[in-house]
Amino acid sequence: MTGATGATGATRRANNVIAVASGKGGVGKTWFSITLSHALARAGRRTLLFDGDLGLANIDIQLGLSDLRDVGHALSGKARMAQCVTRVPAVGFDVLAGRSGSGALATLPPPRIERIGQELTTLAEKYDHLLIDLGAGVDKTVQMLAAKADVCLLLVNDEPTSLTDAYAFIKLGWQNHPDMDIRVVVNSADSQDAGRKTYETLSNACKNFLKRTPGFAGVIRRDARVRDAIRAQSPLITRSPKSEAAADVEALVRGL
Repeated sequence: MTGATGATGATRRANNVIAVASGKGGVGKTWFSITLSHALARAGRRTLLFDGDLGLANIDIQLGLSDLRDVGHALSGKARMAQCVTRVPAVGFDVLAGRSGSGALATLPPPRIERIGQELTTLAEKYDHLLIDLGAGVDKTVQMLAAKADVCLLLVNDEPTSLTDAYAFIKLGWQNHPDMDIRVVVNSADSQDAGRKTYETLSNACKNFLKRTPGFAGVIRRDARVRDAIRAQSPLITRSPKSEAAADVEALVRGL
């Protein structure tokens, strides 16, 4: 384990936790989290995916799962966090589901969020990788859970609102935790070159106004088979293993 201290105080951080964030919704964050977890599992890595979008959780829906214990059971005292983990043999990784439509979970006070983070850090010791699919935006829950990660992958696309909100996420993240390792993933790009230019647009804004730049993790090309997989509630690497988007995510895993 490693330790980090930011503006919000001491943070216990596991060195195998990857947070997946986006400044705004609708950029493919949950799909990417599932596909990244699947690619890690296929590479032989023991992987747990936690749905950290506490009020609008939908990883279970995208995977076609139902009747799962979720983090709500743990927070209510009905089960320990480890007992709420579900093995998904079809994809080879474990899932810790959130709870969709729970306003109470979406507005948890900081001490309860910190408790979730601490229990996730403990769970991470049993895995090679723990992925946290964060909620979109920059609210306190997102920032606190992001601070538990060793690496934060920030998903963007070429829309101006996506870049603006991603910049806000980076700015606030570094204000609270100056050592936060943020790396940009450009999703739904027309080509690898186009994706790289989108990253450079965001990177230049950070360089000009924040005097530092986020890392570059990779580009995922626009691929109609992604939407097809989501509609079928089937992981992309299972449904279309030779698709461009699947190849791009697996390349990103090798880069990590």
